[in-house]
Amino acid sequence: MAENIYDEIEIEDMTYDPALEIYHYPCPCGDRFEIAIADLRDNEDIAVCPSCSLMIRVIFEVDDLPKPEEEGLTAISDSTQVSVTA
Repeated sequence: MAENIYDEIEIEDMTYDPALEIYHYPCPCGDRFEIAIADLRDNEDIAVCPSCSLMIRVIFEVDDLPKPEEEGLTAISDSTQVSVTA
């Protein structure tokens, strides 16, 4: 599998999409390498391009990733119920 590793990329050089919870980076084929934040938290470090056979190794520290609490904080506060008395 190592023969398909195109490059090693620092996570700081990738773009994070909070709506899809993925990091992406441009691929030479014109598409982009993608890896889900959940995969990164599981210590997966290979981002794949869905259009070609190239892969990149993502250099990162799990502790530096956005925390799950931070991502879900807005959703939790939006769904909090408040009792109303009439």
